[in-house]
Amino acid sequence: MPRTFQGKIRDAQDRSDSALCVGLDPRSDRLPSACRRAAKPFLAFCQQVVDATADLVCAFKPQYACFAATGAFDELRTLIAYIHENHPDVPVILDAKRGDIGDVSALYAKEVFEVFDADAATVNPYLGWDAVEPFTRVPGRGAIVLCHTSNPGSPWLQEFPEGAPVYLRVAERAAKEDAGNLALVVGATFPEQLAAVRAKAPDVPFLVPGVGAQSGDLEAVFANGLAADGSGLVVSASRSVIFAGRGTNWIDGVATAATVLRDDMRRARDAAIAAR
Repeated sequence: MPRTFQGKIRDAQDRSDSALCVGLDPRSDRLPSACRRAAKPFLAFCQQVVDATADLVCAFKPQYACFAATGAFDELRTLIAYIHENHPDVPVILDAKRGDIGDVSALYAKEVFEVFDADAATVNPYLGWDAVEPFTRVPGRGAIVLCHTSNPGSPWLQEFPEGAPVYLRVAERAAKEDAGNLALVVGATFPEQLAAVRAKAPDVPFLVPGVGAQSGDLEAVFANGLAADGSGLVVSASRSVIFAGRGTNWIDGVATAATVLRDDMRRARDAAIAAR
């Protein structure tokens, strides 16, 4: 049997001593000029980001929509293959936010795991757990279920109804169903809700967006989100890392931003553990 998805993440974190996940969200209007001139501009850009940060991260997270909006599906597929070939110890999370009725979700799972060969995908549970379940069937792969997201409008639905909010029902179900193949998306911008999810799902890993451009607080993330053994967090940053560089040596700025953020996460983690 292959390693579980959670096992892949733990191994990557042990190797790098890092909770950082770099989101690969290329935008045509923000690419360095040399990348814009390349035959496959998104691929050229992301490959350089990957090579500059692979030893600093526990995962990479390509954003499906960034590639799909320009029809760059081949670049996405080639990028994931490039990561697997050149940095095989770093899992790839495809941020696709899939979720549909069971038969259609099964087709989406086939796309994610067979066409793109991702290690995991973000999945929307709004249609019910049968929308999630097809993503949990493939050995060694994972489903990262939207629980409480980082966007400002998320409480409108996710915190309803008062007293028994949707996001905690999602957390409880994930804790019940987890077999080493699940994680939960919980935004850094809602630290109290992060703590509430951890109480409901004490052993399920969290993918935590919102610490970069959305200004989530790292100390609060680690204080509220760590599992009992001091693990359990994969903290994602995209724009604040991949667009940190300027000029012809732009990649140096990317590597520096990733290093600073990784080190900040280490300090926040160690402080949270010491405070227990």
